[in-house]
Amino acid sequence: MSTYQQFEDLRVWQSARELYNLASKSFGDSKQFFFRDQILRAALSVSNNIAEGFERKSNKEWIYFLYVAKGSCGEVRSMLHLAMDQEMIIESEKNEIQELATSVSKMIGSLITTSIKNG
Repeated sequence: MSTYQQFEDLRVWQSARELYNLASKSFGDSKQFFFRDQILRAALSVSNNIAEGFERKSNKEWIYFLYVAKGSCGEVRSMLHLAMDQEMIIESEKNEIQELATSVSKMIGSLITTSIKNG
C-alpha cells in the first residue's frame, strides 16, 4: 500500500473497476430489478472498498476493507451462478465475469497476506 500514492494506481482497483463495468454491461438492462441492483452493488463494492481502505491510511483498516472487497467478489460469483440458473445471462458472459471476479479475489488475497506480513 505504501508504495502507491493513490488507489487509482493499484492494479487490483483497476481490475475491480473493470469487474463492475462488465457486470453493468451484462445486467444493466435487466428487468429483474432486485437481482440487477444486488449484483451491481456487490460488483461496485469491490472497487469502493479497496479505495476506502486505501484512503484510511491504517494497515488494520486497509486489511479489513480488503476482506470486505474479497467477500463482495464471492457475492458476485454466487449471483452469477444464480443468473445462469434463471437464464438471465449466457454462459460465455458468466464465465468472463466469473474469471475476472476470481482473479480480483486472488489479487486481494495476496494483498491481505502481504499487508499482514508487513503489518
